[in-house]
Amino acid sequence: MNAIVKSVLPGSYAYKTIISPGDALRKVNGKPVGDVLDYKYLTYDACLLLELNGADGNIKLVRIRKPEGSDIGLEFETFLMDRERSCVNKCIFCFIDQLPKGMRETLYYKDDDVRLSFLQGNYVTLTNLSRHDVDRIIGMRVSPLNVSVHTLDPDLRAFMIGAKNGATGAAVLKELAGAGIMLNCQIVCCPGVNDGRELIRTIEGLIELGPCVNSVSVVPVGLTKHRQGLTKLSPFDRKLAIDTVKLVGGYGEKCLKKRRTRVFFCADELYMKAGLELPPHIFYEDYPQLENGVGMMRLFITEFEKELGQVTNLNLEVIPRRAGSTRSAGVVCQNLGFSVATGVAAFKYLTNLLKSATEKDDRIKGKVYAIRNVFFGESVNVSGLVTGRDLIAQLKGCNLGSRLLIPQNMLRHKEDVFLDDITVSEVSDALGVSVRVVKQDGADLLHAFIEN
Repeated sequence: MNAIVKSVLPGSYAYKTIISPGDALRKVNGKPVGDVLDYKYLTYDACLLLELNGADGNIKLVRIRKPEGSDIGLEFETFLMDRERSCVNKCIFCFIDQLPKGMRETLYYKDDDVRLSFLQGNYVTLTNLSRHDVDRIIGMRVSPLNVSVHTLDPDLRAFMIGAKNGATGAAVLKELAGAGIMLNCQIVCCPGVNDGRELIRTIEGLIELGPCVNSVSVVPVGLTKHRQGLTKLSPFDRKLAIDTVKLVGGYGEKCLKKRRTRVFFCADELYMKAGLELPPHIFYEDYPQLENGVGMMRLFITEFEKELGQVTNLNLEVIPRRAGSTRSAGVVCQNLGFSVATGVAAFKYLTNLLKSATEKDDRIKGKVYAIRNVFFGESVNVSGLVTGRDLIAQLKGCNLGSRLLIPQNMLRHKEDVFLDDITVSEVSDALGVSVRVVKQDGADLLHAFIEN
């Protein structure tokens, strides 16, 4: 067991006790703590008796009283308090298998840990669960879970997952739904494999599982140019994208009438491939599948437009006026001159947002650049997979103004490094311009347009 206390948060309930860094948590109310799920489940109650092995080898018994559900304030040396379960599948569409060689080792790691599904929203296949694991999920009411479904046909799922027990995962999904565990599902749609009639069967099968299927995203398969030795797959063309959007949308309308929620949503990328307008803000309800790119661009546009409509009420005194300007209303900014880098798919949307801003105040001067994905292949057109070296190669010598704006999703989570290990500062040095990282928030993009 790795439930070694790393730190005790100041001011927390545990901080008032004799618990110290280095102590090992063994039991809560007499029940053993094996991992983070046990810890969160067992410490939910208001009255707790903790048993720890002290760093000095002595046993510590600690009583804590707190409001039910409140965190007691312990941080552990490992997040899961146990070994993370890696993926043993060989999915035919796995993006990690399509990475070129020579990248940093951590990029090739695949997780398939149901605990991370519950705690961090990761999608899992349910193929590596024991009977004990399934019983524990049901007993603890570990919900919601995010599940990669793809198809409910046992043989086809085994083929797509690349593991014989892929069929077992479909059976586990049905058992969890029957036990009342809420599920958010993902379907990676591969043309000629699980699209068309098979997609219909999968959707109808998920509907039959009832209201425990909270949301379902249909995402087009992403294919890089690095697929040597992998299963041959075809990308979506415009016609198939249109047909898929219509199919999924039809079932969404039926669910909306019956359940007051659409349940089924297509990723933004399918609308882009189809050449269709994105649905309105209200279509996406509470945006249950943002992590799968469902409604991400619509939410971004909505945030930008809302902020733009309120911009005269913002406190913008910190942004100086141009010398000699007498203008008293509207956006207060200088003719800064900036550039925006994005993926090909988002180019027209960001261009339209920039146009809206310049119509509000013509002193906003900028240009949007669409970066072709040479590193992964030009069929990959989302901004989140643009690399530092492609940015440098395609923007070198361009008029970038005083600063370059890039979206946060181009960088590794909580890092300033692109997928190809190029850093933000290296891009800045190579292009001779400051780089401003814009949050995944339309309001932040507007402020990046108008700030110094």
